[in-house]
Amino acid sequence: MIRKHIIAHGRVQGVGLRFTVTGFAKKYNVTGWVRNLYDGTVEMEVQGLEHRVDLFLQELSSDRPGGNGFIRIDRLDISDIPSVNAAKETQFRARY
Repeated sequence: MIRKHIIAHGRVQGVGLRFTVTGFAKKYNVTGWVRNLYDGTVEMEVQGLEHRVDLFLQELSSDRPGGNGFIRIDRLDISDIPSVNAAKETQFRARY
């Protein structure tokens, strides 16, 4: 089980990125959360089996994540962080 902290830079707010990322999380069966930050970036934490998190990140890094042409991710800052207890976090959700 691995956990990643991710900051997405670019045109990432007001374009459906949180919704899209939530769909990726369901598709790849990972848990965590996503939220907009005041500086215009989007922050997320993703946890799951390594290959599932890798697939999530590959799709997030694509030219048109989720087929959404409005999202433009210029850069992803990705770091490894400690996993949380899987019993405490059972789904992926958008934070507001």
